[in-house]
Amino acid sequence: MSSVDRWQLPDGIEEVLPARAATVERLRRRLLDAFRGWGYQLVIPPLIEYTESLLIGLGQDLDLLTFKLTDQLSGRTLGVRADITPQVARIDAHSLAQPGITRLCYAGSTLHTRPKSLLASRSPIQVGAELYGDASLAADIEIIGLMLATLEAAGIDAAVTLDLGHVGVYEAVLAGAGLSAEQEATVFDALQRKSLPDLKLALQGVADGAAGRIIALMDLHGDDRVLARARELLGEHAPAAMAAVDALDQAAEEIRRQRPDLDIYFDLAELRGYHYHTGIVFAAYVRGHGEALANGGRYDNVGAVFGRARPATGFATDLKALLALVPDAAAPPGAISVPDRHDPALMARVNELRAAGEIVINTLSAGPDPRCDRQLVDVGGEWQVQAL
Repeated sequence: MSSVDRWQLPDGIEEVLPARAATVERLRRRLLDAFRGWGYQLVIPPLIEYTESLLIGLGQDLDLLTFKLTDQLSGRTLGVRADITPQVARIDAHSLAQPGITRLCYAGSTLHTRPKSLLASRSPIQVGAELYGDASLAADIEIIGLMLATLEAAGIDAAVTLDLGHVGVYEAVLAGAGLSAEQEATVFDALQRKSLPDLKLALQGVADGAAGRIIALMDLHGDDRVLARARELLGEHAPAAMAAVDALDQAAEEIRRQRPDLDIYFDLAELRGYHYHTGIVFAAYVRGHGEALANGGRYDNVGAVFGRARPATGFATDLKALLALVPDAAAPPGAISVPDRHDPALMARVNELRAAGEIVINTLSAGPDPRCDRQLVDVGGEWQVQAL
């Protein structure tokens, strides 16, 4: 390995240098404080867990994203978390096991075997909130409201579009199609990619009516008229989809009551997290940024694998993705240079300044640190702060 190669990082893995790291930490603290104001309690799950608890019941997508290694103590397989949500579900179901509604939040690094999209990081800093123990639409609306408040707290001033979907529509439409597991996987992939030719190819041999309704899902996206079209197209042949459409209608009405200026976009073929989501799914976008800034949805009964099935809804965002849209912070205050001298009075003054929030840096052989714009000077036996 050459000396050049030694400092190179893997693709999609990045370091955060001092100025940006300070911004990340301020943002993390601001968001956790915002969650606290809504009643969400902080938990800190471990970086690695046994894959039996980390991946069970959450579909193949998360399995493929997870780095795995063998635990030298037990011989069992460990996974480095690619998503913190299932860990929090385990905490709610097993570690806490509280009755009633539980609100939890978190912030921590994750690791992906490959990027989720072309420009995505493989080491996101995931921040999110989860609400357990309430199956009502009001719980979903609370989480959506908190997601939007999170973007505001981050300082994102661009207009946000809320994307709403419901996996119940897709489930109802597919229920009458009689697809094999292999066909359903192919249809799911084509819908996710919005590829009409591939979707038609996957539906060869399926009855025209059922195939037509699945194909129609691809065009069921847009403003409120989408819900009316869904009722017209699916009401007779996929009546179970109507409950999902009604839930989206009610959710949009309540969200607009709280945020009259919010742009809401419906996408009834939005299947992100389909393998574990059970109801409403949602995402927040801003113009000019192709990826969702935050997303989430309802995922009831994930806790069943830990012995306690619970209604659940939540959302997550990536601090690194938010940073690209957060306005640059004002230049931080300078620092105070202090002579490298053994003087009890000097140390008392240094401790006082540091306790007050000042940055105080020892002057070593190279002279004052470049960040210093002031210095401590002995004036008649009293250490005073003066300009450099």
